[in-house]
Amino acid sequence: MNAKVRLGEFLQTRRSQLQPEDLGIPGYGERRRVPGLRREELASLAGVSVSYYTRLEQGQSLNASPQVLDAIARALRLEEAERLHLHNLARSTATGSGRGRRPAPERVTEATGQLLEALAQVPAIVTGRRSDVLAWNRLGHELFAGHLDPGAPDRPAERPNMARLVFLDAHTRDLYADWPAKARAVVGNLRLVAGRHPDDTALHALVGELSSRSQEFASMWADHRVTACAVATYEMRHPLVGPLTVTQQTLSQGPGQDQGQNIVVATTEADSPARTTLALLAQVTPQRDPARPELRAAGSG
Repeated sequence: MNAKVRLGEFLQTRRSQLQPEDLGIPGYGERRRVPGLRREELASLAGVSVSYYTRLEQGQSLNASPQVLDAIARALRLEEAERLHLHNLARSTATGSGRGRRPAPERVTEATGQLLEALAQVPAIVTGRRSDVLAWNRLGHELFAGHLDPGAPDRPAERPNMARLVFLDAHTRDLYADWPAKARAVVGNLRLVAGRHPDDTALHALVGELSSRSQEFASMWADHRVTACAVATYEMRHPLVGPLTVTQQTLSQGPGQDQGQNIVVATTEADSPARTTLALLAQVTPQRDPARPELRAAGSG
């Protein structure tokens, strides 16, 4: 899908999700043929001409200024992550991005590996741009994917992918008491990444695979929701130690060769039952064989 289509679909979908009465637009009892705002209503709220907004939505205007995009974002009542997503889509439309490039191999840097080792007392995993698991510590493996080979992230061709696990893996689906909330967060984050990297062919392939194999993913993807997964609380149902409530925090890596990678950690409240349950998980799971280090950061490719 080219950049023009992505921008148009995002605008159309978000416009359809706004109710006129919520914005103080009188309906005069009329029956609307399509849900949401009309183009002329959205254009009026944004302070642009109807013809200009129509061209933008149809991908025929390639020079929308940041000020105009912000005005449209306010009219659509977009949150900050969604506003940035709109700017990314417009930028890729203007520059003609989206032709597709061979993605560079992802690897965990030595510094990130050291940080992961320092987080040994909490579950932690390193994920790449497309949510591939590049590395995990012992607790991270046991909490999020204890049914998988702990050495899988060391082998690029076998790396688990968290989006695939959430939608296609029964163990991971059962792990979350509110699976739809976790699923929506995964889709929203993929939407955000797709806007930032419109020419990532591997990401497009992942979205295509999930869309064809999961009707739930396809439906959520068509909703065009964007989510920045920074902090979220989930009730988990671990098969070994039972229920526990964790706060998943995503620590984004800075610019450089590891850009696009995240460290996801799961923390619990002090003196809570969940803290006790997590400590129990650390006790009942086996220690890794010293001959097989649990993280080979510099060698991952």
